[in-house]
Amino acid sequence: MAHADNLSIGVFIDGGYFAKIDEGLGKKNMGKVNVKGLFQYIPEMVSKHFGIDQKLLYITEAHYYRGRFRATDAENRNLLFEERLFEDSLIENDIIFHYKHLRPNPSGGVIEKGIDTWFALDTYEMTLFREFDYVVLISGDADHEMLARKLKALKTHTILLTWDPANTGSTSRFLSEEVCTHIDIMKLAAKAPDVLKRLTHK
Repeated sequence: MAHADNLSIGVFIDGGYFAKIDEGLGKKNMGKVNVKGLFQYIPEMVSKHFGIDQKLLYITEAHYYRGRFRATDAENRNLLFEERLFEDSLIENDIIFHYKHLRPNPSGGVIEKGIDTWFALDTYEMTLFREFDYVVLISGDADHEMLARKLKALKTHTILLTWDPANTGSTSRFLSEEVCTHIDIMKLAAKAPDVLKRLTHK
């Protein structure tokens, strides 16, 4: 872990999990995730949780990983505009996005393959070389349990940030138990309802 006056935060987003958050918010008629609000809130959340002056905390890198349709498939599904609109919000908040094409499944539907491995390898490698003081994982996937263990071995405080507005149980207990700190947005919102107003938009 780097020791300096300023403390760095690396944020890594599992796009599939992020989509489930939006889906859950939609089911509750709560709109969508306000990406700008979320990224303004993360340093504040870390500050309050660990008693650190917020002025010392900076998100120095943020990355988003997701499988997506090829352009023609997205157009056929009327998804192109929605995808570009979401990418605009990522760009506006300096979030680097990483995509792999979805593969057709012979038995129907599509396969999102290799994203979890890419997510884990990049997160570990960047944490190793950037020496983040805190890493925030926005995910719920049990496959990232070993990633959390490896990040702790680097002496990096690993925070799991989860949000399950529809109460679907989409967060793995194994991942939750492996990280240093697990912060649940819905539990925070139960104590401070204004949190959801800041983190969502219609």
